[in-house]
Amino acid sequence: MVTVTMELPDEMAAFAMPKDKSEQLERNAMMLYPHIHKGAISHGRAAEILGIFKMDLITLYGKMGLPYIELSDEEMDEELMTVNYLKEMMV
Repeated sequence: MVTVTMELPDEMAAFAMPKDKSEQLERNAMMLYPHIHKGAISHGRAAEILGIFKMDLITLYGKMGLPYIELSDEEMDEELMTVNYLKEMMV
């Protein structure tokens, strides 16, 4: 583990200092989320960095209201149509 010095507004200091391991995990996961969102790292790699399972990270983000899959309604409809088509082909 490494210690990093950051400049923050005075009012943020209390929020940057987690009270326990759970808050520390949430803070660190939130620091990684923008990098996942822009595609710089995967959820799996972020989970490795945090020392947790990928599914646990996805669940954590879900509890925070951050989606695992970011698709528009149209994209979701296309995906569902593809899945249904493939299911029919297998029967």
